[in-house]
Amino acid sequence: MQKITITINNKEGLHARPASLFVNMATSFKSNITLVKNENYSKEYAGKSILSVMTMAAGAGDTLTIIADGEDEAVAIEGLKTLIETGF
Repeated sequence: MQKITITINNKEGLHARPASLFVNMATSFKSNITLVKNENYSKEYAGKSILSVMTMAAGAGDTLTIIADGEDEAVAIEGLKTLIETGF
């Protein structure tokens, strides 16, 4: 299992289009992808579910912890991190 915490720098946050891009990339990996908003580990979101990602309502400035668990976890973390850092 690998994880990374990153701040959402997209001014609109993780709205429909960025959420769709995130889920499309997440589903390309074999690893399980879980998201945690603002380090609130009591609530986790499925990174491969558009409904779950949209429900998270992550906005600009929120932190997002990406947890990948599986055979391609390192590649998944790096790809999803780059997607967020580049503003989707």
